[in-house]
Amino acid sequence: MKQKLLTFLFAVLALAGAPAFAQAEEAVAVFAGGCFWCMEPPFDKTKGVLSTTSGYIGGETPNPSYEEVSGGGTGHIEAVKITYDPEKVSYSDLLHIFWRNIDPLRENAQFCDEGAQYSSAIFYLDETQKKEAERSRQELEASGRFSKPIVTAIREATAFYPAEEYHQDYYLKNPARYTYYRWRCGRDAQLRRLWGDEAGKH
Repeated sequence: MKQKLLTFLFAVLALAGAPAFAQAEEAVAVFAGGCFWCMEPPFDKTKGVLSTTSGYIGGETPNPSYEEVSGGGTGHIEAVKITYDPEKVSYSDLLHIFWRNIDPLRENAQFCDEGAQYSSAIFYLDETQKKEAERSRQELEASGRFSKPIVTAIREATAFYPAEEYHQDYYLKNPARYTYYRWRCGRDAQLRRLWGDEAGKH
């Protein structure tokens, strides 16, 4: 009887043009942690993350190119936009991963990349994200982990411009070059100094 009732309900939904199953809700987070190539992998490996997109945010220049942003002067920062299923991973979880993949003590730089375009920042999309970001930073400051101040900014999100296609999933398209760049930049070594066993968490 129960199976017949379910079959009937699905048939009614189909006739009404409604989907039998509601699609998972999607949410977005935007983080900047220096080179966007290096910020995609930890989130791509996280259950509940649907996609990551490298791009530019924070400046006023519309549709900037990589050359323009990396040269400075556009006001944009390299960042990664994360689309995720909030039923499987929370914004708080993503913040935890974010912190452990950056150097929160360096201003206008990350690892070997220097300039405001490589600053670390959390770009919030609403007041809830803003409050969670502020809380996570406050908790980190209160933990006593670092003797220097945390300089990672918390900023309201502006227009996000996807980077050129060759930048997307760079670590998958060019694994040898990506691995060499990451090693030469000293990223993992510095993350271990900062975060110990939690370094590079995903």
